[in-house]
Amino acid sequence: MNRLFVAYKPTGLSSNQLLGQLKRKYKVKKAGYSGTLDPFAKGVLIIAFGNHGRLFRFLNKTPKRYRATLWLGAYSPTLDIEKIETINETEKVSKAQIQEIFQSLTGELTYLPPKYSAKRIEGRRAYEFAREGKEVDLREITSTIYDLSLIHYCHPFITFEATVSEGSYIRSLGEIIANRLGYDGALTALERLNEGQFVYENEVPLDVKTSLGITKNRYNGTIQTILLGQPLKREDFDLQENGTYWIDNGDTISILEISDEGVRYILNKVEAC
Repeated sequence: MNRLFVAYKPTGLSSNQLLGQLKRKYKVKKAGYSGTLDPFAKGVLIIAFGNHGRLFRFLNKTPKRYRATLWLGAYSPTLDIEKIETINETEKVSKAQIQEIFQSLTGELTYLPPKYSAKRIEGRRAYEFAREGKEVDLREITSTIYDLSLIHYCHPFITFEATVSEGSYIRSLGEIIANRLGYDGALTALERLNEGQFVYENEVPLDVKTSLGITKNRYNGTIQTILLGQPLKREDFDLQENGTYWIDNGDTISILEISDEGVRYILNKVEAC
């Protein structure tokens, strides 16, 4: 079974555990997911069965949108409620202060990802090293914060939504917000609402042709040439500039790269649904 769909991961399960449940539910052996969610987080997770995992890097998955609740005054090395160590009294802040900080964080933001995160280091997740008490050598990353909006403030809890680029860490963003208000902070809830155009819709199969984040091109030669994987010429395409494109073959698609070296197949004859 080749299939793409959006699942909803509940809090408390790892992404791998949810994938195992889905494999048993649909009786498939080959499956994968894109965009790991930590066990603490919940929300949308793009799932692929069969060979459709090869499409992950071509999907329209950005920007991503999250909803989170930040607890001012709570300190946790995990930046969430998994390991709360101290809780300090905090003064109530104004919504204007919060919104001013949100505005200052919009744009490119450079910071350290959480030690307890799914970021891969030497083939392992960062949280695996952290839970073993080992120091993790994390390097600063730069994310784009497209939008930060205040949803609700009931002291000491701030609920906000963040629209961000791929590879962003909302727990680190929560810590930065709390620190700029003069306090420690930890998330009490984190939900991924969408990945680009993808939202949860009861695991309905996705249409591959409307899910791609690359440009559609048209091949003006005989379609059998593509279906047989035969050599292609740049001049036979509507769009001839260097780039990665997808071609509609009817029931299948092909993904091709046009470069100075010529035209090469990246994926060929991929089922379109």
